Amino acid sequence: MIKEVIVVEGKNDTAAVKRAVEADCLETGGFGLQPYRLDQIAKAAKARGLIILTDPDSAGERIRRKLTERFPEAKHAFIPKEAATADGDIGIEQAKPDAIRAALTKARCQEWTPELRFTWDDLMEAGLTGTPAASSRRAILGEKLGIGYANAKTFFHRLNTYGVSREEFGNAVLEMETKNASENR
Repeated sequence: MIKEVIVVEGKNDTAAVKRAVEADCLETGGFGLQPYRLDQIAKAAKARGLIILTDPDSAGERIRRKLTERFPEAKHAFIPKEAATADGDIGIEQAKPDAIRAALTKARCQEWTPELRFTWDDLMEAGLTGTPAASSRRAILGEKLGIGYANAKTFFHRLNTYGVSREEFGNAVLEMETKNASENR
C-alpha cells in the first residue's frame, strides 16, 4: 500500500488508481475545491502526505497549481497525455494501470529552496525551446524525468524545482537522442 494519499480529480480517477495500486485517494471534485474537501486533503497531508495526480490537461494543471500553493510539501506524479487519452478523452481514468504505476514511482517533491541547476541555454541546447520539435521533445523528456509535459517556461521551472539532477537530465537527453537516431535509420 502506498503511504501517501493520492489526490485526483474525480471518482473515475480513483477507480483507475485503485486498479493500478493499493492506495487511498481523495477527489477534488474539479477546480472548485470546496472548503470541506480542502480540509480532508489537509488532514491527509498532515497524517500521511500527499501525491498530486491530476489530468494532463489545462484544468488538471490549474488544480495542481492551486493544490501546490496550499500543500507545497506534496509530491507530484505526472502521466503523459498520450498515456491518459482514449476515445478523444484525456484523464487519469483513461490511463492503463502500468502508466499509473510508472507515474507514481517517479513522484517528486517540490524543493523548498529551488536550486538553479538549469539555464535557458540548457533548454536551447537540448532542443526543448526555440525549435519546431521542442514541444514533442519536452513531452518525451518530461515523461522520462517524471515531471510531465509543460510549456518551456513551466518545464524550466520544474527542472529547477523538482530535484532533477544534471546527470538525470543528460542521461534522459542522450536516451532520447539515441532512440531518435535509431528510429531515423
